[in-house]
Formats: sequence, C-alpha cells, structure tokens
Amino acid sequence: MHKHILIPTEGSQLSTDALEKALAFAKEIGAKATVLTVVEPFHIFSTNIDQLESTREEYGRHSQQAADRILADAGARASTHGVDCHTTQVTSHEPAKAIIDTAAQRGCDLIAMASHGREGFTAFMVGSVTMKVLAHSKTPVLVYR
Repeated sequence: MHKHILIPTEGSQLSTDALEKALAFAKEIGAKATVLTVVEPFHIFSTNIDQLESTREEYGRHSQQAADRILADAGARASTHGVDCHTTQVTSHEPAKAIIDTAAQRGCDLIAMASHGREGFTAFMVGSVTMKVLAHSKTPVLVYR
C-alpha cells in the first residue's frame, strides 16, 4: 500500500477539502504526507490580479505570507489527524511539473489532489494542473472532485 502521499494545495476551499480527505486517507493506511504549495513567480506581463496591482517585492512578500499560511494550516490539520507530515514550497512557472518533480524527489508513491472538474472549452482555455499531472506523472494520482 502507499507509504508517502504528496498533497498539493493552493489554499482554495476545494483544495482544502481534498487536503482533509487525503490526510484522513493517509491516517487510515498509515502513510506519511508531504504537503506542497507552488508559488508562481512574478511576471512583468500578467493577467494575475495580484501581480497587476503589486511591485515585484510586494508580490514576493504577499506570496510568501500566503504560502506560509497555507502550509501552517496544512501542518495543523495533519497534526489533528495524527499524520506524520512535512510541508514544502516551490516557486515555478509550471505547477504541474513542480508537483511531479516534488513527488519524485521526496519519494512519494501517491499524489492526492483536487480537481475543479472543468469541462469542454473552459478546461481547454483555463488549463488544468490536475489534468497535466494525470497526463505526465509516473506516480499514481488520486483526484478528489
């Protein structure tokens, strides 16, 4: 059975719900967990509202605070579940690749993550980190909708 689960989260309610389910699953099977948040680097040209309204320094400070909050919350949730958990943050333009790479580097044998369940044109235009992880990961992926 699985011994080490990577749980990516960006702090949304959907992602937090998946985190809770993944931690409960980890507890049930006796696995440890690594919780990952991926921070997108600052872009000079961006459609991200946080980047449009910020300087590089403000964005960096805000991103770090958000990542720290997300990971502290995840660590507290893991502790409540009684799951051995480590947290980590990476900065990447490609969140799906960062998730896959982190799973490999940390020796995770399962990735458990949320999916927004977008379909059709919306999924094509917005893109899906989950779909990219599913398509490219050699590590099994458990998707919570």
